[in-house]
Amino acid sequence: MRAMVLHNPGEPLRLEHPAIPAASAGQLLLKVKACAVCRTDLHVVDGDLPPVCPTIVPGHEIVGEVEAIGEGVSGVKKGERMGVPWLGYACGVCEFCQRGQENLCSQARFTGYQIDGGFEDYTVADARFCFPIPDSYSDVHAAPLLCAGLIGYRSLRMAGDGKRLGIYGFGAAAHIITQVAVHQGRSVYAFTREGDEKAQAFALSLGCVWAGSSNDRPNADLDAAIIFAPVGALLPAALAAVRKGGIVVCGGIHMSDIPRFPYSLLWGERVVRSVANLTRQDAVEFLKLAPQIPVKTTTQIYPLEEANTALSDLRRGALTGAAVLVP
Repeated sequence: MRAMVLHNPGEPLRLEHPAIPAASAGQLLLKVKACAVCRTDLHVVDGDLPPVCPTIVPGHEIVGEVEAIGEGVSGVKKGERMGVPWLGYACGVCEFCQRGQENLCSQARFTGYQIDGGFEDYTVADARFCFPIPDSYSDVHAAPLLCAGLIGYRSLRMAGDGKRLGIYGFGAAAHIITQVAVHQGRSVYAFTREGDEKAQAFALSLGCVWAGSSNDRPNADLDAAIIFAPVGALLPAALAAVRKGGIVVCGGIHMSDIPRFPYSLLWGERVVRSVANLTRQDAVEFLKLAPQIPVKTTTQIYPLEEANTALSDLRRGALTGAAVLVP
C-alpha cells in the first residue's frame, strides 16, 4: 500500500509502500476513503509537538471502510463506514476514564501521533474508538467532522451557554462550529488574520453577525470566546473582548507561549480554560447532532501523494474550510 511517512520533524513526508497491516484483537482494519488534514497534523510534522515515535503516519480525521475485523470485536460489519478521531486509545480503568474524562487518561494514545493515522491506503484502529459515519455525509465531507467538528463541539460546550460568542481563527473547526452555534440561536463574532477579507466573507456567509481582524473590537462585549488559532497572544485579546464572568476557551492541542498581561484582564471572574482532546461521548453526541442541523463542511480535495502540498497550504493560510486527502 501507499503511506505518507514522517521520519524527521521539519522535513516533508515520504511516500513509502509498506505491507497492509493486519487487524489484531480489538482492532479494525480500515480501507481509508478520506482523511482530513488538521492543524494538529502540522504541529506533529513541524515538531511543535515533540516526536514520540521513530516514524509516524499522520492523519486523525479518518473515514474508512471496514476491511477486516479483529478477534473480540462485535457489532461491526465488513464494509461499514467508520470514523477515527485523534483520541485512539485510553486505558479504561484509571480515575479519569472512570469519570468519563478519558481524554485526560495518562495512558492515552493519539491517532497520527503515537498510532499510525490516515495518510495511507489502509490503517488499523482500536474498535472502541471508531464511530459509524452518518449516511447523509460523503466520505470527503464527513472527514472534517472527526476532529475539527469534535474538538469544536467540545470547545463550544466548555464555552457555556452565552449568546454572544467570539471565535478566533476561522479555519476548519470554526466553520463547522459556527453552524452549530448559529443553530443554537447564538450570535457569532469571527476574528481572522489581519486583512483576511476572504475568511471574513466566508464567516459572514455562514451566519456570523460580525467579522474582523483579531485586534479589532466588536460593538458588543462577548459572553465567551473560543481560540482555535495556535497563537498565545490571542488570549489577552480575547480576555479584553469578553464581559465580566465571561469564558475564554483555548481549543488547540498546541499554542505558542502566552505573553504577560495585566491581571485586570482576568479580574471580574473571567475564566480561562483549555480543551484537551475529546471523549467517545463527544463523538456519539456530535455525529448525531451534525446531520440534524445539518452541518455542511467546505472542503478542498488533494490526492494522497500531495499531502505535503495540503500541509503547506494549511500552514500559509491558503485554505477555506478543510483540506481532505483522498487515496
